[in-house]
Amino acid sequence: EDAYPADPEDGYGWEKLFSERMCTHFMEDYGIEVRIARYHSIYGPYGTYDGGREKAPAALCRKVLNAKLNNHNKIQVWGDGKQTRTYCYITDAIEGFLRVICFGKSGDAYNIGNNKPVELNQFIKEIELILDKKSIKKILPMQPGDVEETAADISKLNKATGFVPSTSIEIGIPKFISWYRTFHN
Repeated sequence: EDAYPADPEDGYGWEKLFSERMCTHFMEDYGIEVRIARYHSIYGPYGTYDGGREKAPAALCRKVLNAKLNNHNKIQVWGDGKQTRTYCYITDAIEGFLRVICFGKSGDAYNIGNNKPVELNQFIKEIELILDKKSIKKILPMQPGDVEETAADISKLNKATGFVPSTSIEIGIPKFISWYRTFHN
């Protein structure tokens, strides 16, 4: 119900909302069963990790690790770091997706994410703790279209399927960093 009245970010937000509407029309017009999954701040192995298309969790892990490997101290951070996200490790996202597909009601949209908001600064602090690397943050203006807070209200998914994410950032970040190090050596 938060999606309407629609006021999404100009490109990315409209793309997601339009895709949901197209799926709903196929359901209505052709009887195709449709379940909509809305992903929130997913991170983990095998995702995009560089090149400008990566999401913040992967970019931050890469920046701090590269600072450590190259003996630098500065990392660039978009915004003041007080932005909150409900970071969700990939295995939890896959579990949520499978539950949506198997147990979700056709035509319904479900948020897939974590129900525990974390400040960007805390996420960076966890990375630094794991890598034993303190970084100096070079603060850049927030990206156009970015928001101070996003949160995945997963109560609908939980009620329909019993989904509860089980991977905290203290568990997920080390797994991601381990993959990143293996992949890049």
